[in-house]
Amino acid sequence: MLVHPEIHWNTGNAGRTCLAAGATLHLIEPLGFSLDEREVKRAGLDYWEHVDVRVWPSWDAFERELPSFGEPYFFSTKATQLFWDAPLAATPGVVLIFGRETGGLPADLHARYHERFVAMPIESARVRSLNLSTSVAIAVYEVLRQRRAVHP
Repeated sequence: MLVHPEIHWNTGNAGRTCLAAGATLHLIEPLGFSLDEREVKRAGLDYWEHVDVRVWPSWDAFERELPSFGEPYFFSTKATQLFWDAPLAATPGVVLIFGRETGGLPADLHARYHERFVAMPIESARVRSLNLSTSVAIAVYEVLRQRRAVHP
């Protein structure tokens, strides 16, 4: 789930990762680009037409349906729990939620879901955050790793 993504190639790369992992890519509008832009398709390569993409008009519209998709985990550099310590594969469904590239997730989500926020470790004080599509790939494959550990 990308909330208000701003950069088309990050969305294209995230879509390719979702396709590889058998996941749906949910996007919350407004988007900082058109999904028709060739850069999105270029980042997703010739896979983009096969990506399961669902676009939501707002967070509120998605949030009403969230319980039917699974347990949410919100990724933020401000979180204190590492995503490695979260039971991402404990339930059949999991929703990995990422904010926009320049500002992360809105403050109201931090307040309402603070216990569901997780971070990726960053060892260098010189790095504030990882690239969005890189973070998506790391998180998606951690879910797959945890699932394999539970169901070899």
